[in-house]
Amino acid sequence: MKWNNRSKNNETSPSSKHSPSNSRASNNSPANNNQAGNFGAIIEQKACHWLQQQGLEYIEKNYHCRAGEIDLIMQQQQYLVFIEVRYRKHNRYGDGLESVDWRKQQKLNKAAKHFLQQRNRYQSWPCRFDVLAVRPITENSATLHWTWIKNAF
Repeated sequence: MKWNNRSKNNETSPSSKHSPSNSRASNNSPANNNQAGNFGAIIEQKACHWLQQQGLEYIEKNYHCRAGEIDLIMQQQQYLVFIEVRYRKHNRYGDGLESVDWRKQQKLNKAAKHFLQQRNRYQSWPCRFDVLAVRPITENSATLHWTWIKNAF
């Protein structure tokens, strides 16, 4: 999947630090999914804060329905923005942006339609789907690098 023709905003945020106790590096065991889930929640919270610094307004996070989940729902000017947050500790298994494949896009689209059906006030708003990829600037760094693709699909 190519993202070159999309609006891309790369930034490194020194204020976005996570403690080693909350890092995946502290326990990579798949048996401890709760810790991984907590780490994911921390990254999504940091992503929300970073996006608010970029001018977006928070509406909702972790919207669940049968079709799937939307990590963040925010507003930027007149747009309702559905945001998928992807964290990668390293690029060994591909970039976070590359992991939002056609199947994931379809799930997000269905979940967004469900959200709009449930929230009448947003039904007439123009919508877009953004992807925010997050990674440490170096493998053991606490400083995060943000790649934000607006209108990703």
